[in-house]
Amino acid sequence: MGKPTGFIEYLRELPVDRTPQERVRDWKEFHHHMEERRLRHQAARCMDCGVPFCHTGKLISGMASGCPVNNVIPEWNDLVYRGLWREALERLHMTNNFPEFTGRVCPAPCEGSCVLGITNPPVTIKSIENAIVDKGWDEGWVVPEPPKQRTGKKIAVIGSGPAGLSAAAQLNRAGHSVTVLERDDRPGGLLMYGIPNMKLDKREVVERRLKTMEREGIKFICNAHVGDNVEAQLLRKDFDALVLCTGATQPRDLPVDGRKLKGVHFAMEYLTESTKALLNGGPDHTPIHARDRDVIVIGGGDTGTDCVATAMRQGCKSLTQIEILQQPPMDRTDDNPWPEWPKVYKLDYGQEEAAAKFGADPRAYLTTVKRFVGDANGAVKEIVTVQIDWQKNEKGQFVPVEVAGTERTQPADLVLLAMGFLGPEQMLLKDLSVATDPRSNVKADHGKFATSIPGVFAAGDCRRGQSLVVWAINEGRGAARECDRYLMGTTELP
Repeated sequence: MGKPTGFIEYLRELPVDRTPQERVRDWKEFHHHMEERRLRHQAARCMDCGVPFCHTGKLISGMASGCPVNNVIPEWNDLVYRGLWREALERLHMTNNFPEFTGRVCPAPCEGSCVLGITNPPVTIKSIENAIVDKGWDEGWVVPEPPKQRTGKKIAVIGSGPAGLSAAAQLNRAGHSVTVLERDDRPGGLLMYGIPNMKLDKREVVERRLKTMEREGIKFICNAHVGDNVEAQLLRKDFDALVLCTGATQPRDLPVDGRKLKGVHFAMEYLTESTKALLNGGPDHTPIHARDRDVIVIGGGDTGTDCVATAMRQGCKSLTQIEILQQPPMDRTDDNPWPEWPKVYKLDYGQEEAAAKFGADPRAYLTTVKRFVGDANGAVKEIVTVQIDWQKNEKGQFVPVEVAGTERTQPADLVLLAMGFLGPEQMLLKDLSVATDPRSNVKADHGKFATSIPGVFAAGDCRRGQSLVVWAINEGRGAARECDRYLMGTTELP
């Protein structure tokens, strides 16, 4: 490394966020940029650790450890420290098609497995990655790179989320003609409508990359719902190969009394309508609005946090986030050692904003909903919750058990269900007669990505289940490699 003692000389610093009170007034990204001198100091903290775990990309205890796209992090940290930003961008783009996405929304499993993190705060890998690619765009280094010649092969990628986009980018790079079909009115999938604008700007970040991909020769067709208004079997006749990247969009429901009351919505419906309104003329035009409402968010993951932050910007009257698990510890426990993903307490951006306005973290841990109560018009007005205790059943499995006497009723006129996803929607898979696994995902081995139908590949959440954007990029790149091999007999794609 350029500065072997950097991890001793410099403390961990992150870019400053805009204050919660300021940022909830708009829908702009909430991070400030860090000046170059301080970024180079942060890159200098990357140790000459001998065996870096940050780019291993393994699953340990069911969680990502290290970078799933195998970014060679020590190399671009060294280049940033030495001021070689363009070379750092080239090194970053070798393994990651969209670092401006992961640099904003990835939870950074690389930092959880950073060797420096054993004894000190880890290297600020995520913010350095984001700074590299943002500088690349600012300097005009990111330009369309269409292939020099075409192979004559045509490929349809179904779904334009992170898996679909990375598959399309790689297949186009190999010289194939790629058409991406998206059922919504804009391409981008989860990146466009599943993640709010203040976390990932749609026009300045997502659409910028999409336009570059179009200039490279990739064709996007929107409002193309394969299995509905586009016949799946016809695509097999018209294209030499298909890559399924439809995501895991079937939400987990909450089957309790009152579920069908008006005002109870799935989180993704709420987030999608909010972003559509923002892009189509103004955030107040959304049909699901939190202004002056008592909002309940059920679910404690990233989607739940995004619902919290969206409701804050819409001016909710009160906000509670219900989490069935217990509050994580402040530090790693003995059964969660490095380099596992650190399961520790975190006040994310949405909870920070709610705490600034209402005085406390909005999450209610070890809590579940018993029923929804409606008014005379069939709209939800209250929820009844109960505290739970996790106990082992006769099979030795932990199950939630209600704690007697802990029922509580509180006002609620907007309830958002953010409890994760069960798998991909089945209509397309049935039309293609693709084999599925016991969890209803497309059956295709990781590394091969081939489905039960020759010439049809699958990648991302529709194959592996709900996961991270960075895993989707990993899978899209892998499916592109195997699709190229299938079409050409050999491949040079990584």
